[in-house]
Amino acid sequence: MYLEASKVERVNRRRVQPRLDVGELGLIGEEPDGEDLIAEWSGRSFVCPRNTRIRMLEGALAFYNAYSVSGASLIVPETVAERAARELVRLSKVDPLSRSHILTSAWFVPLRWFVPFDPSEREMIGETEVAGIRYRTLAGRAKQRLRRALEALRSARLDESVVQQLDDLDEWVGGFHRSSMLELDYGTVAQLFHPSDLVIDETADDMWMSISALERGDLNQAGEHYAAAASRWAPAMAVTYSN
Repeated sequence: MYLEASKVERVNRRRVQPRLDVGELGLIGEEPDGEDLIAEWSGRSFVCPRNTRIRMLEGALAFYNAYSVSGASLIVPETVAERAARELVRLSKVDPLSRSHILTSAWFVPLRWFVPFDPSEREMIGETEVAGIRYRTLAGRAKQRLRRALEALRSARLDESVVQQLDDLDEWVGGFHRSSMLELDYGTVAQLFHPSDLVIDETADDMWMSISALERGDLNQAGEHYAAAASRWAPAMAVTYSN
């Protein structure tokens, strides 16, 4: 999430230093003091604070929770996960603005991440051999789309675990000012696709066709469009469990 440059002073007014260094947890990741990301979009300047230490703590906890059944404790022991959770709670109490502005996924883009975007907001970026895809929109628009999607999912009485994942994303987006800019960038995940496949990748369109079908009560069409998106990402998702 990128904040308007004029509002960044409020976020940076107080840099709260974590009491728990990620090195103590045996975690290795980005440089802890990396520079903030800068973007120019629609004639305005935006800044995305990296908050690297916080993201690494969140990442360790997310990994532990997601793979706790399949041996995650061998990589992130329970004691490490507990310390990371306590540190994140402490930081949020000391300064609510000390939060992650970046969500990451190692091998694929979770399908729910496409929901905040309109298909028309898709951009091809990079050169032919290293092409990628990026979506950008205002947080206010993203919030409206997420609410619409959540209403459709709940009306269709889909499994609560599916609704909860989108609800979590809605809560995260809702924590930012509506004038902020939300970006979805394939990053290095784009390397898992042939450039020609990226050109015809319309995952956001598939997701919204599925949601629109749910709104009409057409579960068959909703399932077909969702399956099209899922099948496109199936090979990338499989990499997550390949080792």
